[in-house]
Amino acid sequence: MRKRVATSRGGGSLARMVYRQIRADIFEFRLIPGARFSENEIAARARVSRTPVREALFRLEREGYVDVHARSGWSVRPLDFDALDHLYDVRVIVECEAVRKLCSGDARPAITGLERDWLVPPRERLADGARVARLDEEFHRTLVAAVGNPELARIHQGITERIRIVRRLDFTHPERVVYTYLEHAQILRAVRARNARRATALLRAHIEASKAEVRRISLHRLHLAQLDARRT
Repeated sequence: MRKRVATSRGGGSLARMVYRQIRADIFEFRLIPGARFSENEIAARARVSRTPVREALFRLEREGYVDVHARSGWSVRPLDFDALDHLYDVRVIVECEAVRKLCSGDARPAITGLERDWLVPPRERLADGARVARLDEEFHRTLVAAVGNPELARIHQGITERIRIVRRLDFTHPERVVYTYLEHAQILRAVRARNARRATALLRAHIEASKAEVRRISLHRLHLAQLDARRT
């Protein structure tokens, strides 16, 4: 059983800083899936002691981004595309069921805020991919939460956290940001019209397109990262 590392307030801040740095390195493929590293290497790079590094790594392990190995340090967890596909499949089921339920009643109170974010003219759309990625998560989370079933929301949040490492890649290209605005707007209009068949069809196509895009980008980035690793 692992001992929890006691940290001071300052130590906790350092651990959060290291956590963000390592997670960013994983998300940007600077630490590629399968890569091994030690606590000492991370500590030297971040210029901190091993205590906040260890705390950050155990948090990342709990979230499914890294694995710890007895006597041989740490490694970035390999991307499991089969598992990601299964998660996306469950996501489709959960979100489509939520939208069907919304269309059976008055969804306007639930989607008014989403309409303010997504039914905007092109000049008012966000261009920052990271901000759009966060707004996109909020869009889908709000649709599910509006049903009022906490268990459905919990399942959906778990899926969201597990696919985040690749999902945000969908917003690294400007055209995908444009498509997201257009597709979200279509989904919201269908929900407002209580057209469950159209809303779920649009939602399913939207999620499937995103899944295909993030898989393509992930494989491409992984290939480039592996080429760079061989050159060093």
